[in-house]
Amino acid sequence: MSSLARSLLAALVALTLAAPLAAQKGSGGNPTALIVSGPDVGRPAPAFSLPWATKEKVGPADAPYELWRDRGKTVVLAFFPKDFTSGCTAEMRTFAEQYDSLFGPDVVVLGVSRDSVETHVRFASSLNLPFRLLSDPAQQVARKFGSAGEEYMRRTVYVIGPKGNVTYRNLQFNALDPKHYAQLAGAVKSANGG
Repeated sequence: MSSLARSLLAALVALTLAAPLAAQKGSGGNPTALIVSGPDVGRPAPAFSLPWATKEKVGPADAPYELWRDRGKTVVLAFFPKDFTSGCTAEMRTFAEQYDSLFGPDVVVLGVSRDSVETHVRFASSLNLPFRLLSDPAQQVARKFGSAGEEYMRRTVYVIGPKGNVTYRNLQFNALDPKHYAQLAGAVKSANGG
């Protein structure tokens, strides 16, 4: 490749990368659109490890939740903005109240937000949640799943099948829409081979 062709290619790549960044800037330099992504259906779920809590206790610091340990099971991973807010309370309450019909006994359900494990204990206890809440204060795991937000996580839900691949994802889960819960229940059933 000639040096002229290399220079033109480099300029084209630079323009291609710079244009979306410039397009994201609105007044005041804040992004006007947020491009999200995460593992597509059929792709392996990213590995992760996070501290956890239940309604009874904070998990041991030397024993964080690790996704790989649940290989062979169906895992529901629900990212949500913040403990004790109306939408998040509605979502987690629905998960708890409809646990058997949504998930069943052999499914691992995990809620994930930026809140501390201590806050998670209070939140899980207030709703009598039968599943763990994971703490991701720096949104490192949320970024891997296209769920990070500027201040709070975005409300997203993933179903990870027994082989470790994403079998369902909803990047705009609506905590107040019964259709979203029905879709999730169907996705869990399908991931379980039903």
